[in-house]
Amino acid sequence: MDFLKVEGVSKSYDNHLAVNKVSLKVPQGKIYGLLGPNGAGKTSIIRMITGITVPDEGKIFFNGTPLARHHTRETGYMPEERGLYPKMKVMEQIIYLLSLKGLSTKEATEAAKTWLERLELSDWANRKTTDLSKGMQQKVQFISTVAHKPQLLILDEPFSGLDPVNAQLIEKEIFNMKEEGTTIIFSTHRMEQVEELCDHIALMSKGQLMLENDIQEVRKQFQKNVYRVEYKGDRSFWERMNKVEVLELTDKFAMLKASESITGKDIMQILINSPLEIFSFELHLPRLREIFIELVGKKNIHSKPLKSI
Repeated sequence: MDFLKVEGVSKSYDNHLAVNKVSLKVPQGKIYGLLGPNGAGKTSIIRMITGITVPDEGKIFFNGTPLARHHTRETGYMPEERGLYPKMKVMEQIIYLLSLKGLSTKEATEAAKTWLERLELSDWANRKTTDLSKGMQQKVQFISTVAHKPQLLILDEPFSGLDPVNAQLIEKEIFNMKEEGTTIIFSTHRMEQVEELCDHIALMSKGQLMLENDIQEVRKQFQKNVYRVEYKGDRSFWERMNKVEVLELTDKFAMLKASESITGKDIMQILINSPLEIFSFELHLPRLREIFIELVGKKNIHSKPLKSI
């Protein structure tokens, strides 16, 4: 089931077309990666989903109903540009921001205490934001975004400024919310985080949707008949193989690119009959970074968008 649907949405600013008839389907209870270079239209899409701006054309559906003002209370949005009040105390700030989401003072106070303890910030509850490090401020912003238990959570570069320990702490909480059924949109430039966290991805470029699918299906779609073999034996064997290009070779593994006339089964049969001792043989699936560069790096990529795979 799709929790969020964006249908044919466009948005222009001062005669600049930032989003051009984009349609997205965000599955319920999944982590959905929204990717693209600067100027791709990601922030414009997010602003329309959160109700900050409205589409020039197209529709957005929130849990099966047209997006409305009251849905903002069921949404948590942490933008890349942080928005804490520097002179307010941490606890007061969280309570105030949660009250904007409809929580009573008592509910907001209890939620704030719980989350400050979970993110190891209880000792800083009565300190001003300016007293906190950048990483601590990031955690306060995260608490203010999630403590009202949103149905839809939108995170834009949530790990910026966090050390590895605190990044792991936030990552754990993101997975916990997913397990509890929260639908999460995750926007970042870091491909390794997308591969680690996301179930689905959408790639945008120049205001258009280039692809959208399950992340593993995307990687399979872009595989190029490359195989990785772990072995033991005479490495000169690889030089004698026909219709196979050796991309990388060490004493322990080989990366092979087979021609279109050679299948993985053919290569396996050759290896079975070889003098080598084979430990593993697998199809090499490209990383998201490789796919990203291949698609976004092409000239005039916007002329032939891939709406889905």
